[in-house]
Amino acid sequence: MRLRLVPDVTKIDFFAQARLTFGASVVAVILSIVVFFLIGLNYGIDFRGGTTIRTESAQPVDVGAYRAAIAPLDLGDVSITEVFDATFADNQNVAMVRIEAQDGEEAITPETIQAVEATLQGVDPSITFPSVESVGPKVSGELIQKAVISVLLATLAILIYIWLRFEWQFAVGAVAALVHDVALTIGIFAIFGLRFDLSIIAALLTILGYSINDTVVVFDRLRENLIKYKKMPLRDVMNISVNETLSRTVMTSGTTLIALIALLVLGGDVIRGFVFAMTWGVVVGTYSSVFVAKNIVLFLGIDRDKAKPNAGNQYADIDA
Repeated sequence: MRLRLVPDVTKIDFFAQARLTFGASVVAVILSIVVFFLIGLNYGIDFRGGTTIRTESAQPVDVGAYRAAIAPLDLGDVSITEVFDATFADNQNVAMVRIEAQDGEEAITPETIQAVEATLQGVDPSITFPSVESVGPKVSGELIQKAVISVLLATLAILIYIWLRFEWQFAVGAVAALVHDVALTIGIFAIFGLRFDLSIIAALLTILGYSINDTVVVFDRLRENLIKYKKMPLRDVMNISVNETLSRTVMTSGTTLIALIALLVLGGDVIRGFVFAMTWGVVVGTYSSVFVAKNIVLFLGIDRDKAKPNAGNQYADIDA
């Protein structure tokens, strides 16, 4: 017996509400861009600059106790992570306390550092502070620039790949879906004021890969069906293709979400932003593969005379 989340044969008309679904996507992207410019993102230490304090203690690191002790100091974005290394001694417990730069300052003041150290010593008298390092606004600005470039280059590489593998209409549809996914993810972070740091950039790049994988599977099945159903209207062929890959899409997204939701609930504060971005990205990425990319391709049309019987068939045997 095999687990089936959807029936073997489905005949869902994914274009029945095409104007509504595609229109909602366009409105959501526009709103995300407006919110980004009006509200902005809650940049973390990586992008705003700040100070990192390294701690060492003979006692096990209690991240919760550290965080609770520092909270009354009202220092804004404070990230506390325990550091593990095979070279550490058994009684060498290391943590990194990262504090964002305060308004108008490149880094936190020496008085603030002393206050943090005194507070942590109140939690654990054996704690020491081997190093204190600061990240200024210049470095943070470079990180923002490199993060934007990395996302743009990834999108460009995907555009070229899809263009070469399929046709330019498919490439435009795929990139439109990726822009939709990235814009909505940034928009949700802006609306809720969630911390945006380098880990979220990593999540965005992962979302691009996850979304394009799902889109390529649908496109590959579409190309096969264009050869199989030469006289059938393009809209109907697209519906057949999405229905045939629906089982695979639901199974892949569903199992991924199970793991992500478990991490979101149990993973702790350190990875919560990354996991939330991934969870949201899987949802919108699956949606865009079905309701955005194919709508763009349908609007642009396809030269069906260019379809070749032996063109790209590595997904032909997918159990979907």
